[in-house]
Amino acid sequence: MTPYPRRELVLRWVWASVQATLFRWSPRPCHWWRASLLRLFGADIPAPGRVVVFPSARIYFPWKLTLAPRAMVGRHVNLYNLARITLGFGANVSQNCHLCAGTHDFTRWDMPLVTRPIIIGDNAWLGADVFVGPGVTIGELCVVGARSVVVKDLPPRMVCAGHPCRPIKERPPLA
Repeated sequence: MTPYPRRELVLRWVWASVQATLFRWSPRPCHWWRASLLRLFGADIPAPGRVVVFPSARIYFPWKLTLAPRAMVGRHVNLYNLARITLGFGANVSQNCHLCAGTHDFTRWDMPLVTRPIIIGDNAWLGADVFVGPGVTIGELCVVGARSVVVKDLPPRMVCAGHPCRPIKERPPLA
């Protein structure tokens, strides 16, 4: 049994086929092509020629994705967007990151799906292998250190790291 309507299941199957072929096999510099495919499937990408999406990235529900100009989705990134995932202007999600916008209510026997959106603020940078859980907002200009596990909101303009991730120090002003 699935919580999704039949139409969405069919759309997911079609997207999975497109992602496994046209998206994945496209040459690495063709970011505009992959962004255009995502838009074709409902992603909110106002400027497809101004985002970077690597061919090895995996997006589960394009219609629940927002990419502002200059946003980047790096190599082997998993965007498990059971709820909307938004990357603000210039947000950078480095290689092997996993953004997971859903979980299950383990306090109930039927363990229903619980989804909550993820927002990555303008010019925030997630280092390699970062995990971001459901309902998290990462503030603008925030830097998240490699291999951090983010399960709570992070403030803007901070350098954060750890497991669980926490603010370490203020980010120095940009030169």
